[in-house]
Amino acid sequence: MAWIVALIAVVVAVTAVVRSQNAARDANVAWARVELAERQAKAADARTTALTDEIRQLAQKRIPAAALALSHPSAPVPGLREAAEVDGGSARLLTEAVQAARVAVIEERQRVDAAARAAMRGTSAKIQSLLNQSQQLLHELQHEYDDPRILQLDFRNELALRRTQATAVLCDAWPGLARQNSPLVEIVLGAQSRVAGYERIKVANHLRDEWLAVVARAAEPLAIALAELLANATAYSHPDTDVQVTVQQSGGRGAFLVVDDAGIGMDDDALERARALLAGPSEVLLTELGDPPQTGFAVVGRLVVQYGLSCHIEPSPFGGMRTILRVPAHLLTVLEDDRSLSALAPKPVHAHTATTAAAEPETAAEPETAAEPEPAAEEGNGLPSRRRRAPRPAPVRSAPAATPAAPPPLRTPEQAEASWAALQQGTLSGRSAPAAPPEAQHHDDKDGQDDRNDQGDDET
Repeated sequence: MAWIVALIAVVVAVTAVVRSQNAARDANVAWARVELAERQAKAADARTTALTDEIRQLAQKRIPAAALALSHPSAPVPGLREAAEVDGGSARLLTEAVQAARVAVIEERQRVDAAARAAMRGTSAKIQSLLNQSQQLLHELQHEYDDPRILQLDFRNELALRRTQATAVLCDAWPGLARQNSPLVEIVLGAQSRVAGYERIKVANHLRDEWLAVVARAAEPLAIALAELLANATAYSHPDTDVQVTVQQSGGRGAFLVVDDAGIGMDDDALERARALLAGPSEVLLTELGDPPQTGFAVVGRLVVQYGLSCHIEPSPFGGMRTILRVPAHLLTVLEDDRSLSALAPKPVHAHTATTAAAEPETAAEPETAAEPEPAAEEGNGLPSRRRRAPRPAPVRSAPAATPAAPPPLRTPEQAEASWAALQQGTLSGRSAPAAPPEAQHHDDKDGQDDRNDQGDDET
């Protein structure tokens, strides 16, 4: 009996130990689960906090920075703040949200820009029509009235017309003017007359063919593009410096218009942006042109794409910038010689060189053939006369050749204006004034012409 009681006691003791161990293990497991749940809860809270911070950064920084980078590519766009606390799925969704916001901003900007282009295109067409009518009326008034203020008003009307044309071209509109095949030098003069600082622009003609012309469809676009380059060169250079324009002709590559200024130049970023605009991008938003908008290079780039021109900009040896506008050979033609060029068109440089070279031998040979004159003697009419000791020997030539005449000096626009004003005033005075003695008429006309010349010089 004793051993049975002892066995039962042992069994009870073992059972108690086992139960105690099981209870301790269950307690440990339960505690581990509680700790795990707490850690998971803390991790979930951390992820929630991190995701909340990322969403906050997405709304406050990342999306605005992505929208700003559309206009300023160098602007940085921040990424995830704590990428380790956000799982891969959430990070991918946040990145997709930035991209979706970027696409939405681009589409909205394009829609708004297209609406603005349409409105400006219609407005520019109406303004351009009114300015053309004003220009025609001013030309009629110039023939009826001798007032330099009419010329000043006509020039300002021309400046406004150029700005309207540039705006229309930037909005994908037609330049609004049809021309015939036009000599290249006259296109350069036309572009010069559309710039406020036209008196500072010096043109050098190096064309081999004096009658080299641009075909009708590209004449006005070329004038607009060159006027924009000249306006940019005069605006960003000192008023006391000149803007050099060189017109050159290449064999099979067409013609080149080189514009050099001594301006302030460009930094690397501005030069890179200018080259991008001159290359003719597929689309230029109006909101990307600054405030106030700088449309010159954008207009040239648009014309370059539409008409097959090309333009390059680089630092100039004169200290400013040099722009090279190339007209391809398929846009060039040669006019007939029976057509006269403008009186203000610069003569080719090689023509002046040839004239000077042809005149030098005769000038050098003249002292050898000319005899020393005798002292002046009185003739019967009281006028002095000179006689040679020996007759000048006639040069031996196979055929008579005319000595090339020196080209007349070029007149400035102010001198041309004063001459035309004097002619108009003299015609009106002769028709309306009463008869007067010849001496008085001559004296009055001379005084009036001097006054008009002074007005022409002061008009600029």
